[in-house]
Amino acid sequence: MDYPRYADAARATRRMFIRDLVLAASIGVYPHEHEHRQRVRINLDLAVADDGAEKLSRAAVGADELGRVVDYEAIVNQVRAIVGAGHVQLVETLAERLAEACLVDARVRLVRVCVEKLDVFAEAAAVGVEIERRNV
Repeated sequence: MDYPRYADAARATRRMFIRDLVLAASIGVYPHEHEHRQRVRINLDLAVADDGAEKLSRAAVGADELGRVVDYEAIVNQVRAIVGAGHVQLVETLAERLAEACLVDARVRLVRVCVEKLDVFAEAAAVGVEIERRNV
């Protein structure tokens, strides 16, 4: 099966994103990382099935109702809950949990998650990981 890559009119998908969400996380494998929270930046890109987009003309944009789209506030609240749920050793684990939460909504066909630790090295703006997962 050929999976869509974010916004794609031919495949009736739109791109929904959450950019540069910075939260305090209990994350890391070293003892000092268990003692204090550290800043992480989270970016999410989702390819979301358009609600009937294949039937819409340029003039007909569909109903102006929250229920027909993926709610980014709900996603942000899930991210906050996951980050606040307790200590995670690896940024990879956090990224996987975030991707899994996004894919619960069947309309989300593909998600790209980037998790960055912002205060690890003075010489680097960030270190982290980016993953991409899809609904099967």
